[in-house]
Amino acid sequence: MTSLDAVGPLLRREETIAVALLLAFGGGYLDAYTWIIHGVMANAQTANLVLLWVHGSTGDWAGALHFVPPMLAFAVGIVMAAWLRGAAGERAVAISLLVEILLLVAVAILHNRLPDVAGTLGISFVAAMQTAVFSRVEGVAYSSVMITGNMRQAIENLFAALGGGPPGALRRSGIFSALCVMFGIGAAVGAVATEVTPELALALPVVALLIVLLRCEAERRKARP
Repeated sequence: MTSLDAVGPLLRREETIAVALLLAFGGGYLDAYTWIIHGVMANAQTANLVLLWVHGSTGDWAGALHFVPPMLAFAVGIVMAAWLRGAAGERAVAISLLVEILLLVAVAILHNRLPDVAGTLGISFVAAMQTAVFSRVEGVAYSSVMITGNMRQAIENLFAALGGGPPGALRRSGIFSALCVMFGIGAAVGAVATEVTPELALALPVVALLIVLLRCEAERRKARP
């Protein structure tokens, strides 16, 4: 597997920086959307787990159970992505993107008809597939649906670069910092769009996923002998 220090022709199409940034934008956007619309996090299952037990510790089990469905949907999405990678091989990327796009379109169309839990399930499932299928940027593990690990990588590599570490450390720090910033931009845009036009808010992450799909398919065709 290639690394950030040696980016070359073997780089997988789903591991490019452009793809990672688009997915990070979508990750932040969807978290803002589900928090405003449904009061849960689509991506940050740590937050859902903490809130579940905060409510449970006070005896508010109805409030606690509100955070269970997105965690279950996230788990199912991870299993589905793992199965897809084994069953579809190289086509898993395109298939997973199509599934994510169709689910978001369905939730957007049925926005006023679906109960809150249904929309949450669909979006958490999308987030799980995204984080399982798109797990590396230029050969290094990252997350497009949360920033904790990305922030750690940015700070560690900056520290290494300032201390005279490997030549690629500063570049790695820049990439992971950009992912954190793009996630934040996605959250901000998602919050504004959801407040202003909730019925159309999911259009932007759908467009982002479509661009990722087109980029990946274009690179796959170019790579054909």
